[in-house]
Amino acid sequence: MPQSPHDRAAEFHNKAAHAHQAAATAHGKGDHLTAHELSKQAHEHSTKAFEHSKEAHAQGEAGKR
Repeated sequence: MPQSPHDRAAEFHNKAAHAHQAAATAHGKGDHLTAHELSKQAHEHSTKAFEHSKEAHAQGEAGKR
């Protein structure tokens, strides 16, 4: 069964949070290259979460009509 846009948005929000935490840990250990890559990954996940949130909102608005 396909996931709803709400579920996909939540999934990417969680992935972004995890990547942010991993980046902070790597940065704290002095591994700045890994921290940078994880921060980029977190940003990508956040962007996907935003897109799925917009899709969910649009579907919700369409359902009200």
